[in-house]
Amino acid sequence: MATPRPSMRPLAAWKSLLRHARSARVQTRSFASAVEAAPAAASPGLFTPAAAATAKKTHNRIKTYPPPPSTAAACKDPIAAVTQSQISILDPAGARTRLFTKTHPEAAKVGDILLVRLKSGDPFAGVCLNIRRRGIDTAILLRNHLTRVGVEMWYKVYSPNVEGIEVVQRRPKRARRARLYYMRHPKHDMGSVDNIVRQYQRQRAMLRSGNVKGKGAGAGKKK
Repeated sequence: MATPRPSMRPLAAWKSLLRHARSARVQTRSFASAVEAAPAAASPGLFTPAAAATAKKTHNRIKTYPPPPSTAAACKDPIAAVTQSQISILDPAGARTRLFTKTHPEAAKVGDILLVRLKSGDPFAGVCLNIRRRGIDTAILLRNHLTRVGVEMWYKVYSPNVEGIEVVQRRPKRARRARLYYMRHPKHDMGSVDNIVRQYQRQRAMLRSGNVKGKGAGAGKKK
C-alpha cells in the first residue's frame, strides 16, 4: 500500500529556498549599482547653453530664399490694364472708343440724336441726355417719344448686344450742361425723333445705291 505524502516540506528544503533567495537578492543589488544613472531631463522652461547651441545650429540649417519679384513695378495700375484689355476685346477697331472720347473731334455729345442698333431687338433712336464715361461700363441715356409717351433707355456702349451706334443729327450749338435732364419738361422736350431718323436712313440708302451704281458703271466701262 502507498503511504500518504506528507503535506509539509522538510526543514532542509526551506533552508535551501532561503539560500537561493538571498543570493538572487545580492545579485540584483550588484546589477542595479553597476548601471549608470540616466541624466535628468531638463524642464521645458529651463534654458541651458547646450539647448541654445542646438537651437542655433538648427536655425542655421534652415535655407532662406529671396522674395519673388514684385509686379507693382511692371504694372503700376492693374485696373486700368484690365479695363484696356477688355475694351480691346469688345471694340477691336476702336470706333466706339473714338465716338465717346472727349478729345476726339467727331465724338458724340449730349444733345445729339443717336441711333443704336441691337443684335436682338428693334433699334432705338433718341436724344442723348447723358454720357456716363466709366471705362468698360460707359453708357448713354437716350430719350424719345413712343405713342406720345416719353421713353428713356440706357445702353452700354461696349455691350456685345449692341451692334452699332450712329450719329443721326448733331446739336447745332454746344450744350452748356453735361446732363440735359431739363429736356424732360414739356417746355424743352424735343418730342419724337422718328421723322429725323427716317430722313437720315433715306439719305443713307440713296448714297449707298449711288455708290453701287457708280461701281457697276465703272466695271462696265472697263470691260
